[in-house]
Amino acid sequence: MKNHMIQKLFFTGIALLFTTIVFSQHRTPWNVPDDLKTKNNPYKSDASSITRGKNTYKMECVRCHGKLGKGNGSSADLLDIQVADLTADKVQSQTDGELFWKISEGRKPMPLAKRTLTDDQRWDIINYIRTFKGK
Repeated sequence: MKNHMIQKLFFTGIALLFTTIVFSQHRTPWNVPDDLKTKNNPYKSDASSITRGKNTYKMECVRCHGKLGKGNGSSADLLDIQVADLTADKVQSQTDGELFWKISEGRKPMPLAKRTLTDDQRWDIINYIRTFKGK
């Protein structure tokens, strides 16, 4: 009984620590390195790049950000944070370099895409996200 109580306290403490880390990450601004803010997308926003970006987005992003980028994907309600609305001016006004860095680095619970997606895939996703503007 005593061991069970200790285990329960331990796991509660770990959960609390994790939640604190996640929430503190989301309260602090994203500090994109200056040299990356001006980084240009090497891919033209043409039909080919947008199609590739859409396909990758469907596999990697749609669960949280939603089909139209509104932050209302099927998993969004399961998270303790508000998922970014990719159609918002706050997102759309960022440079491609800023978006590339943020997608690459992620923030809990968003994975580090630099580990799961190629640079090319991330640039294509940005071209696809730009199609959400004004929707």
